[in-house]
Amino acid sequence: MQKIDLITKLDINSSHISFVLPISYKDNKKKNLIQALEANGYTYFQLADNSKEKDLYGERIGVSKRDLEQYFLPYIEDKIFPPSLNDQGFHRYTKSFKEEFNFRLKSTSPRFLIQSTDVILGSFGIAFLTIRVQLKDEKKELSDVLDFMHHFRTVEAKLKEEKGIIVVDSNNIRYLSINKFIFEYIFRFLKEFILHDEKSKGYHGSLPYFEDERMYVTAFLFSKEGSPITNDQLYRMGTLDGRSPDGDDFISTSNTEYIQRYLDGHLHDRWGPNSYTMVTQHAYITVTNVPPKSMMVELSQYMGTHYYNFLLHYFYKIMLHRISYEYSEIDWKKDEESVKPLIKLITLFSSWHFFHEVSTRSEGKELSKLFRESLNINNLSKEATNTLHELYETQEHNASYRMNMLLFFLTVFTVMSGIFGMNLVIRDWDSPVSWEGILNYTFFEWVTLLTAVVGIGLSIYLIVTTIGKILINKFRERKSKSDKL
Repeated sequence: MQKIDLITKLDINSSHISFVLPISYKDNKKKNLIQALEANGYTYFQLADNSKEKDLYGERIGVSKRDLEQYFLPYIEDKIFPPSLNDQGFHRYTKSFKEEFNFRLKSTSPRFLIQSTDVILGSFGIAFLTIRVQLKDEKKELSDVLDFMHHFRTVEAKLKEEKGIIVVDSNNIRYLSINKFIFEYIFRFLKEFILHDEKSKGYHGSLPYFEDERMYVTAFLFSKEGSPITNDQLYRMGTLDGRSPDGDDFISTSNTEYIQRYLDGHLHDRWGPNSYTMVTQHAYITVTNVPPKSMMVELSQYMGTHYYNFLLHYFYKIMLHRISYEYSEIDWKKDEESVKPLIKLITLFSSWHFFHEVSTRSEGKELSKLFRESLNINNLSKEATNTLHELYETQEHNASYRMNMLLFFLTVFTVMSGIFGMNLVIRDWDSPVSWEGILNYTFFEWVTLLTAVVGIGLSIYLIVTTIGKILINKFRERKSKSDKL
């Protein structure tokens, strides 16, 4: 592979990295899932309880309750920190992990510490798994840090250059993929609660509408004090360009103008030249050349307010993809009734969660704008709105068609009954019924008889189908309620 002189070196003294994996869980087993979380050492995260904060984020790192309360708009705060488990929102369960592992890839074997993990149960059966990681070896080069991020986020390796990962725990047990490491060690109790799509396999089956089988990366990196932070370094952070398969420093472009255009759409440079933040579809990374002791407030915001800001927008993206996926799966010939649940899903999502403004702070608004643009939320939102309009139009068209057909039949029977009169045949139905007389009916008497019989049958059919639809809708509503807490 051709070497590119564009790459500049950057030493990273310490790093705080989080990997976020969305999954779909079974709503009807939410109570059992919560019990399993508590049995495995997870505690329900509440703003009022900050006794274990330092165990969650690292030494001397805490999250300010006041910042969390004042950062979000009131109607957003109720969704991020719901008052009880019965309320819609993010129910966060967290655990202090503090275990070290070796990450083996080719000739490298960096050690890393899992500081803590989160399981966040969101609305509509969507959950997020968060793994907070710190690289143990001091003063790593940026290429090594990015290479670690790139390979660790790959839940199921499909490309040749991404295969060969081995994670080794303290008991020397080897996990030959990140998928196995996550679901056979870190979150091994979750497998029975994860919902899988019948058409898909592997992790991808849990969210068939998800873009790929990789975790989203967030990180706060401390470079060597006073070292310059260049455009190529920022670009590589946004694209997670670490090393090539040959072990050389890698960047996925050779055009400086392209890099500048990329940064224009993804870089938050409010605190430059000492601190920058990149927000892309793969990663949300802050890098600074200021010592950690002078950045404790910023690090606290990264762990707290900015973490929830990101999660909220990531949830938006997942749900909007879900709407598009379910719309594409509708079988209009066989599954017309699925239109109503999809309309309900879009309506509830929009009214409960989906808001353009989420933060009261100027920096929060700036980051929200970057999240929306980088995660393509604005375009997905327009697509969901168009989907809702099309569903309503389809439903109105079907209802109008059924009404027109009903009026057609009723009109036909009303006119024919009025022309012939029911007294032509009814006298033969007096007790005892003269069945032999029916065989001697004239043509017009037969028409009248058929009109009466078909009219009565149509009436019975309409009554039965109407009652049946009412009962089915009641059953679906009751089942939907039973699936919730």
